[in-house]
Amino acid sequence: MFLDASAVVAVLTREEEAEALLAKIAGSQGPIHYSSVTMFEAVIGISRKTTISLYGDQRPTPPDLIAQAQQDVEEFMRSIGAVEVAFPPGLHGAALEVARTYGRFVGHPARLNFGDCFSYAAAKVLQSPLLFVGNDFSRTDIEVA
Repeated sequence: MFLDASAVVAVLTREEEAEALLAKIAGSQGPIHYSSVTMFEAVIGISRKTTISLYGDQRPTPPDLIAQAQQDVEEFMRSIGAVEVAFPPGLHGAALEVARTYGRFVGHPARLNFGDCFSYAAAKVLQSPLLFVGNDFSRTDIEVA
């Protein structure tokens, strides 16, 4: 299973889907993977949600909230036994193909963004199902976790 940042954010911010996501993680038959892009997007997403909830959306995110979110995400990844995978050389080519096929840049209904394109490409290369939140990836041919 490959973790998209949306799933990590949903679990750690206790979104409605959190329990179902945790059950899928616990029931995973294979290794659980994530990338540096997953980590970055999850940390920034969590720290931004925290900032907005505390101060509104007009205030910049304090660096200490980013540091706390990083610690929380790293601990979560350790607790579930997730393994960071390095992107193989040339993965950008696969991610660009995803962008040409499913990207918001080309007007596809899936509207995959930068991080989504890399999550999709990594899951395909690893031949792993993708764990995510939302309906963007479900508008593609990716195997769903």
